[in-house]
Amino acid sequence: MSAAVRTRIFSPDTTDRVASLLLWASAIATVLILLSIIGTIVYRGIGVIDISFLLDSPRMSGAEGGIFPAIVGTLCLVAVAILTAGPVGVGAAVYLTEYAPDNGVTHMITFGVECLAGIPSIVIGLFGYAFLVVYLGFGFSILSGGLALMFMILPWTVRASEEAIKTVSGDLKEGSVALGATKWQTIRQVVLPSALPGITTGVILGTGKAIGETAVIMYTAGSSLLLPESIFEPVRALPYHLYILASEGISDDMAYGSAAVLLGMVLLINFTAVTIQRYYQARSGLRH
Repeated sequence: MSAAVRTRIFSPDTTDRVASLLLWASAIATVLILLSIIGTIVYRGIGVIDISFLLDSPRMSGAEGGIFPAIVGTLCLVAVAILTAGPVGVGAAVYLTEYAPDNGVTHMITFGVECLAGIPSIVIGLFGYAFLVVYLGFGFSILSGGLALMFMILPWTVRASEEAIKTVSGDLKEGSVALGATKWQTIRQVVLPSALPGITTGVILGTGKAIGETAVIMYTAGSSLLLPESIFEPVRALPYHLYILASEGISDDMAYGSAAVLLGMVLLINFTAVTIQRYYQARSGLRH
């Protein structure tokens, strides 16, 4: 009798409804958390943001003025990171998917990429200080900070590029080889163009993650409030500027304003990644 009651209570339909309800609740909770974070930052920071805030230089250690040098410094660091992580990451992915044999060395390389993705940012920052700033003599500069951020973007680039290359149809590659193309010509003219949407999305999403890493920038890029004239000069990136404003109690309003701008940059990067992905998906659908 009790077994029959249990059967009626926990019927497949009931279980399905409960599972659907829990999944909906999880999705809604995730969206609410995101909206609460965005809402709080925008509410506290929107009153500070205006043209002068975006285009002026900081004064009084950041308590007055704007954040223009920090925005420029952040964009310069991101540019160096993308320009270095892109070729290295895509090259590693091409090797792992198209050239590397299935042996222990390849597995070790793949394991190393996974480990690099899990290294704490503070460790990468200290390594960047010891290797880039001190050992190579780059000093606190855009070059040091950008290369340190490259270490963070690199595993995202490799993994995203690997998955994108694996999705390229084998028929396309076989057809290219059958027409007389070499393996490298096939990779350059067939595989990489077809995998470009996934590669681009991975690089952009990795950039969105790295752009807010304060520890890496703090130990490698410096803290200059002046506009840089070359990649060998120090800069204060927006995440570090925000950290100084908040941790030293200089100005809560300026800190929230800086946080709102940084959040806007991250959301713009993620929106760009989604837009690029959907654009190429639509083009692929039209071709088919």
